[in-house]
Amino acid sequence: MSRRSILKTAAAASAVGVVPGLQSAVWAAGSDKPELEEVKIGFIPLTDCASVVMAAVLGFDKKYGVKIIPTKEASWAGVRDKLVNGDLHMAHVLYGLVYGVHMGTAGPKKDMAVLMNLNNNGQAITLSKAIADKGAVDGPGLAKLMAKEKREYTFAGTFPTGTHAMWMHYWLAAAGINPLSGAKLITVPPPQMVANMRVGNMDGFCVGEPWNHRAIMDGIGVTANTTQDIWQDHPEKVLGCTAEFVKKYPNTTRAVMMAVMEAGRWIDAGLQNKMKMAETVAAKAYINTGVDAINQRILGRYQNGMGKTWDDPNHMKFFNDGKVNFPYLSDGMWFLTQHKRWGLIKEHPDYLGIAKQINQIDLYKQAASALKISVPKDVMRTSKLIDGVVWDGKDPAKYADGFKIKA
Repeated sequence: MSRRSILKTAAAASAVGVVPGLQSAVWAAGSDKPELEEVKIGFIPLTDCASVVMAAVLGFDKKYGVKIIPTKEASWAGVRDKLVNGDLHMAHVLYGLVYGVHMGTAGPKKDMAVLMNLNNNGQAITLSKAIADKGAVDGPGLAKLMAKEKREYTFAGTFPTGTHAMWMHYWLAAAGINPLSGAKLITVPPPQMVANMRVGNMDGFCVGEPWNHRAIMDGIGVTANTTQDIWQDHPEKVLGCTAEFVKKYPNTTRAVMMAVMEAGRWIDAGLQNKMKMAETVAAKAYINTGVDAINQRILGRYQNGMGKTWDDPNHMKFFNDGKVNFPYLSDGMWFLTQHKRWGLIKEHPDYLGIAKQINQIDLYKQAASALKISVPKDVMRTSKLIDGVVWDGKDPAKYADGFKIKA
């Protein structure tokens, strides 16, 4: 490369506002230029779409030579279909949906990729005011009511293999309720949860914010547990795409990851940023709700709809010094163990092998190191869940088979 063309590349990099010292990481003297200029990223109206939205709104995307076009979608099934057929390049998506598509347990089978986590924590289990008034305000209370007043009890998740369905199953089972034989589980898109509870279609649901808080504001539901009660710092939404997209457009993929990581870091940097984010994503183009439905819980200010208020240090986080975004292999494997536990997959899969195929650890490390974000030493992590059972990824088959309540 001539000196002149190197200077030209450097000038182009500084023109798009690349931080000093990042030229080499972003452009590598031209060779790392994103292959696509525009990237369509699907999202569902939920608070945790914020880092994707803010990456576009605040221009972090331009810094890395791409333009993110956030595209509002109506349901997770719609997101799945558009990812698989290429109408969307990437999506703010459920961890378990990506794994379900890869395994062929969530509709069409296609090789998929988890690029990074978008958030930890910040979902909840909401029970209807009608059953809360009869004492069903938590898992044990619900189990007691269901034993006393026998009828069909209906609970909703947002997608069969997704995170919310798995939290709902896990939570019910931890309370001694078999979600397969003792209850009816249905699928409802997140923005329709509150309306469905209002007309009595369900006794409880698990969904992302702001819809749990909205149910409290509307006087129709109570928060029985947050998902961080089920699993502190659990993986939630991811930035996902097809494996084919990563292969074809590695530079574009990395550029988007960097923009989204920066946006997550910006959100978590302080109170003012969180409030600005809440105002932005509340708009009609994104979540379409009042700012007051969003801004309390992202600061960790919780109320349960029955007079209890508390400050939760384990509220929704988008960055947390990079701890949020790393795509731990054990996180992906956990969803597979639950898919096996509930009969969504019949045989034990190659848990670790599949997680290694889907979770793009190397690509993540490249993006993180370019942003000087530290990366954990271990691709596994250990967590104790609400029932006291420890998950560390070491023996997934034994773990999946070890539950008393299972398919």
